[in-house]
Amino acid sequence: MTGDSTTAERVVPVRDSTTAERVVPVRDSTTAERVVPAGDSTTAAANGFRALVLAGGLSHERDVSLKSGRRVLDAIRSVGVEAELRDADASLLTHLAETQAGAHPYAAVLVALHGGAGEDGALREVLEIAEVPYVGSTPDACRIAWDKPTAKALAGRAGLSTPGSVVLPHAAFRELGAGAVLDRLVGHLGLPLMVKPARGGSALGCTTVDKPDELPGAMVSCFSYGEAALVEQFVTGTEVAVTVVDTGSGPRALPAVEIVPLSGVYDYTARYTAGQTEFYAPARLSEQVASSVAAAAVAAHVALGLRDLSRVDLIVDADGTPHLLEVNTSPGMTETSLLPMAVEAAGLSFGELLCELLRQAAARG
Repeated sequence: MTGDSTTAERVVPVRDSTTAERVVPVRDSTTAERVVPAGDSTTAAANGFRALVLAGGLSHERDVSLKSGRRVLDAIRSVGVEAELRDADASLLTHLAETQAGAHPYAAVLVALHGGAGEDGALREVLEIAEVPYVGSTPDACRIAWDKPTAKALAGRAGLSTPGSVVLPHAAFRELGAGAVLDRLVGHLGLPLMVKPARGGSALGCTTVDKPDELPGAMVSCFSYGEAALVEQFVTGTEVAVTVVDTGSGPRALPAVEIVPLSGVYDYTARYTAGQTEFYAPARLSEQVASSVAAAAVAAHVALGLRDLSRVDLIVDADGTPHLLEVNTSPGMTETSLLPMAVEAAGLSFGELLCELLRQAAARG
């Protein structure tokens, strides 16, 4: 799948204002508004197909989700899909019931919510109750991936490497004595450490700890975003994100995207502030290491029972070994998000890929 001839001529390496340091060929803003000729095969296949994009929600990642939703809406409309964008609010179920009973029901839904609202399985559970097909993993699989310690455990059983870690619920941290717990923690895992919420996204509440006296503050910050902290050994290396897609012939990895934050840590600011991170798509890896990274990403996708698409985040150490960090079932779709970069690097059309996934979901339904 590729873009049409007009788009292909506009695919040039740029440093636009949105992605100030992105080092990857990207389509410019005119691409989102392109109209596919009536004779285009994708458009012909999409005629009569109506989709719903869900974005927003009430999580800490609402603003990012709305940006993802608008980007997805533009992309699928550009390939001829009739689509609309709605918030996942109290009116959703009534709207779905009325629409699905009408003359022009939605063929499928694409969830562009991030954080708990889009990734903990609850919304997909509701869509199944409402009997509306959707793109993405089942509620059970989402719950597994959303809980980082559980996902790490399943990945480890599948033979994947993942940083050593300890999970500390807030209650245990408080009742057992913070000072004693933190001393044991440093003695057990060593330094440096990465402290992150056991459930969460967009690196909210994540802190790198280089010295023992930095750990208490990191734990307090983490607990402001969740009831349990995942404290991991910090693995030094090349950070990459691998998009895994399955359009019917089995999961496959798209080219890895290398992440180089100027601050050294890919935190919320580095993710969503233009100019704070450099991206390389494909990642600057040897052929052998790139193959290992792709295999690890697909293995994680399979081990967690995911379907359609996911984004797998890994660190590649100095020996070329990939270490799993986490798996995302509702990856970002914004201008600075990693999944669209991977799609571009693979020479695919973002809109056409999403259209394929929507049609696949509709066929399941």
